[in-house]
This record gives sequence, C-alpha cells and structure tokens, in this order.
Amino acid sequence: MAKIIEITDFDAPELDVYARLNENQLLSRQEPEKGLFIAESPKVIERALNAGCEPVSLLLEPRHITGEARGILARCENVPVYTAEASVLRNLTGFPMTRGALCAMRRPRLPGVEEVCADARRIAILENVVNPTNVGAIFRSAAALGMDAVLLTPACSNPLYRRAIRVSMGTVFQIPWTFLGKDLSEWPHPGMERIRNLGFRTAAMALSANALCIDDPRLLADEKLAIILGTEGEGLASGTIADCDYTVRIPMCHGVDSLNVAAASAVAFWELRPR
Repeated sequence: MAKIIEITDFDAPELDVYARLNENQLLSRQEPEKGLFIAESPKVIERALNAGCEPVSLLLEPRHITGEARGILARCENVPVYTAEASVLRNLTGFPMTRGALCAMRRPRLPGVEEVCADARRIAILENVVNPTNVGAIFRSAAALGMDAVLLTPACSNPLYRRAIRVSMGTVFQIPWTFLGKDLSEWPHPGMERIRNLGFRTAAMALSANALCIDDPRLLADEKLAIILGTEGEGLASGTIADCDYTVRIPMCHGVDSLNVAAASAVAFWELRPR
C-alpha cells in the first residue's frame, strides 16, 4: 500500500526533486545511476510504469488519490506519496500543476544503438535539436506515424526532460531511443558509419534545389531508411547533408520557405513510413 504523507515542511529534502533540482541536477551526469526524471499527469506516469521505470516518490493533489491515480497507487506499494491542496503545491513547485500529479522516477538504462535498431525498418535521427518542446513533439509523431526508433546526436536535448516528456504525452516511454554516442565528436562520424553498418540508407531532410520530393518512390523502395532532421533554425549541417544517400524536401506553397522541425517530422514520418 502506498504511503500517503501530507506536506507540512516545504524545505524537506525529499521534496527537492520537485522544487529545487534543475534538469541537469536530475540528470546527474557524473553519477548516471542516480539520475532521476519527472513524469507529469496520471496518463504519462502510467506509460512510464508500463515501460518498467522505477518510481521513487509521487506528488499528488488529493483529488487524484481516490481518482485518476488510484491504479497508479496500487502499483506503487511502499512508495512515498506527498500530497497537499493545489494552492500549496503551487507554492512548492513554483508553477500550477495543471494535471495535479508528478512522479519522480529513476532513469532507465540507456540501450545501445545496435540494440535499439535491431528490428527497425524506419528510424528518426535528430541532429542537435535542443528545444525540449520540439523533441517531445517529434517523439509523439514518431510513435504515432510508424517510426521504429529515435536516435539523438549528443548535442540534442534529453528526451527525459520534464517538458519533453509532457509534450510527448509519454510516448518517450513507448518508442525505443538512445543517443548516438556521448561526445560531440561522435557525430556525424563515426555515427553515420554505425547507421550504414546496420543496413540503413540515410535521408537528410533539407531545403535544396536538387533534393528529391518527399513522395519520390525511390525513398519507399528502401527496406531500411533513416530520416535525419536538423536543429531549429539552421537545419542540418552541410557535412551531414553531403554524407547522406538522399536529400529530401517537403514541397511548400504560398511562399512559405520551411516548416518547424516538429511539423516537418510529422509530414516526413507519415510519407516515408514503411508500407
């Protein structure tokens, strides 16, 4: 049975994870085995639990204890559950808990690239996408529109940042993902070679006069395809584009020059999904 604890001391160290630790402190780069992340909302918490993530504690508005979070509490025996009214929790966290439920969880083991891609036919690669909102939105599209895995270059924002998890609606726990190395020097090489050695052709999403249109049948003919999307604003690095098997563009109308990377990802994933 979960241990319900009413909050009386805002300065209690066990509440630091919700009120005083920033994303880098939660990540715990020096001691990754101690890393934590925050899942927000009952639905997202359930998806994290379904993926095997280990809960450390919960922070709930009272309405959830006998409401939406009842099933979660049944799965979190002996896990501390801190609770207080919404106005008190806002003072603690510094923001309104619009869904009234947070869960601190241990970061899962990060799998290897080869493990993530073992049975994949379509993967997305994110190059230096730093906005957690975009990362979360891309994950949601990848999960919904036929991608089998997501790989991120070392400069990308972490998919387990609170904002990315929330925007993804918990799909970061439903689609396999990992980083293409730990150091910036590992992309585009040797990262690109690792992808090719796994049998993938590579498609750079970029604005180029000689790029293939996204509905070109040659793209669908490849058994295994990696769709590579670039950072906000600048897009993919020129060296990355040059190293790819294809450069692919989404046709634009009304003088619009490009789409936001998250919007472009949805179009690309749908059009290039395996048939």
